[in-house]
Amino acid sequence: MAHPARPQETLGVAVVGFGWMGRVHTQAYARVRHHYPHLAVRPEPVVVAEEVPGRGEEAAARFGFASAVRDWREVAADPRVAAVSVTAPNFLHREIGVAMAGAGKHLWIEKPVGLTAEDARAVAGAVAKAGVQGAVGFNYRSAPAVEAARDLIAAGDIGTVTHVRVRLFSDYAAHPDSALTWRYERERGGSGVLGDLASHGADLARFLCGDIAAVTADTAVFLPERPRPAAATAGHTRAAGGAPGPVENEDYVGCLLRFASGARGVLEACRVSVGEQNAYGFEVHGTRGAVFWDFRRMNELGVSRGTAYQDQPVSTVYVGPGDGEFAAFQPGAANAMGYDDLKVVEAYRFLRSIAEGVPHGATLTDAVRSAAVLDAMARSARDGTWTDVQP
Repeated sequence: MAHPARPQETLGVAVVGFGWMGRVHTQAYARVRHHYPHLAVRPEPVVVAEEVPGRGEEAAARFGFASAVRDWREVAADPRVAAVSVTAPNFLHREIGVAMAGAGKHLWIEKPVGLTAEDARAVAGAVAKAGVQGAVGFNYRSAPAVEAARDLIAAGDIGTVTHVRVRLFSDYAAHPDSALTWRYERERGGSGVLGDLASHGADLARFLCGDIAAVTADTAVFLPERPRPAAATAGHTRAAGGAPGPVENEDYVGCLLRFASGARGVLEACRVSVGEQNAYGFEVHGTRGAVFWDFRRMNELGVSRGTAYQDQPVSTVYVGPGDGEFAAFQPGAANAMGYDDLKVVEAYRFLRSIAEGVPHGATLTDAVRSAAVLDAMARSARDGTWTDVQP
């Protein structure tokens, strides 16, 4: 059984999988002590696990890990490691997550936590059984503007929520020469844009407006073939001239939502949207107002509230030190925070959970509920019907 960390305890951390997201986690651990100097634990990079030859050794030299290994199982057996970031491909999430929790390691794991809700439940169950803390990489909910929007909605400032729109459009896979990596395979990637972007959308919708009860969805593959890479890849690389292979999971999803509250919603996500770069955001409408957020203007909210109803104006609100974790990064409103800052917030809440023995931030329960929505979307797209979300 894991116990809360002692004050000022040095905590050995490991990172499993050192692509772009592994680097982001590692940098978050390095920065967290600067933004949260009173945090009771201090992360120390102990070991990085990466199967691509040379990549782990390079990470160790660059970021100060004491050692690098190829096999993640060595991390599970390492007594120096108390907490692990899992940033490996989706098909490995369940096996690694269950093993790390079983070894008594606290777990910060990237979404979608496996390929299905069953995988997410298995990891959540292992974390609960071991008594360790578990955090999930739903970083957009950590934006101070998103937390301010949630507070505004909960306070009734826009009245009763009536309808919601969540969008996640990106062009990272729009180029026809984008390499056919694990992300496009059912066996290793599971779903496509569902697990990648729509998982964030489902979490944001739940975070802001409560549980989703039922969905009806449609999916499509717009680029049915991609070239196979000739060597190991990281991120969204190209493989021009490689032998073509089939894309097995969806590029696009459009979904109608029914919330348990009675509100209605639309969730739309696409990874091949030419002209759209990280166009993520939401619109929440209520009986007396509305709130709007665009990730590309991360520190702003559009807010409409009052008693005019018709022709009621929208004001731009800049978040400040009283919103979410903004004060740990900037001294006054309209000083910008960025994407990597959100991962520092995640790292802080994960480490605080370990120090205090109680969860802070997004948990494995949130991952299970998001994954259940994604499973319902996939069933609905297959069957062409409204589908209940199974808790």
